[in-house]
Amino acid sequence: MQKINNKKVFLSLIILLAAFSSAILIKNIAILKKQTDLNDTTKLTKEIFAMDTIMSLTAYTSANDVLNLCEEKIIELENLFSTTNDNSEISILNQKGENTLSQDTFNLIEESLKICNLTNGALDISVYPIVKSWGFTTETPNVPSLEEINYLLQYVNYKNITLSKNNNTIKLNNNMAIDLGSTAKGYTSNTLINILKEHNVKSALLNLGGNVHALGSKPDGTPWKIAIKNPLTNSNAAVISIVNKAVITSGAYERYFIDDNGVKYGHIIDPNIGMPINNELLSVSIIGKDAVLCDALSTSLFVMGLEKSIEYWKKNNDFDAIFITKDGHIYITEGIEDDITLLDDFSNISPNIIKNEN
Repeated sequence: MQKINNKKVFLSLIILLAAFSSAILIKNIAILKKQTDLNDTTKLTKEIFAMDTIMSLTAYTSANDVLNLCEEKIIELENLFSTTNDNSEISILNQKGENTLSQDTFNLIEESLKICNLTNGALDISVYPIVKSWGFTTETPNVPSLEEINYLLQYVNYKNITLSKNNNTIKLNNNMAIDLGSTAKGYTSNTLINILKEHNVKSALLNLGGNVHALGSKPDGTPWKIAIKNPLTNSNAAVISIVNKAVITSGAYERYFIDDNGVKYGHIIDPNIGMPINNELLSVSIIGKDAVLCDALSTSLFVMGLEKSIEYWKKNNDFDAIFITKDGHIYITEGIEDDITLLDDFSNISPNIIKNEN
């Protein structure tokens, strides 16, 4: 019988125990590192008043200065795009009829004009003289005469805006003026999303005064839930779940004035007739990946009305939409049917699902 060497067995046990302990230690270090990495991601929030609205920014990140960078960019873009700041690039363009612009301003005008073309003028950034005549850019609302409106309409035509890519110069015809209010916040949120991505932020939610834009999902991997207002009440009509998308709503239920005769005028102007929109729609919400497109379409589809908007979506369904009408109905494009939860007054009705049967 072979004699067992107790010393060798003891040494082997010690080596085995050491290896086992090392494995446990490595595992614990890995777990600790994972926990530390998670703890490094902090919820950062910031509120800013800019572009005539309160903006709320939320990001989950370890880059503590990223929202400060976002704030700086918002202020920079506001100073470029504002029609009420006499020193902005847009104001100087409107005053002189020609201006060499920064890349941001040139890009936004170029993108806006593409959507003016796509919507056949339902969006027209040259409608500013008429918007101004109605007093929506001032603290003094006004109902212009039909003579004044007809006079100003001759200067409303986005096709008379000339772009020169060689030197970023924009030229307007005589007496023209532009307003980027229907696309500026969308462009701003697109820009902020890019800043967040450059700083490795994976989860963020931007609310630029009702223009909501989500980067990724919530930190736990679930979609962001965004409320859609009920224009008839102070409650919410629906909640939509989104990941990496923007949700932008236009309507005349928040920004309007009532004249001495009790007539209500909303701020969205039909560029074809120079009058505030008065159709069957109360609000239009556009959902998609490009916030400039969503911003522009929320305005232009509101101008088109329900029937023409549905036709437009069927031909250009690279976005989804929610329409709320004055008779209390809600219309939802089929792409987001499963992402919508109806609330309150709408919870007991069947939504009208818009299907693309082409």
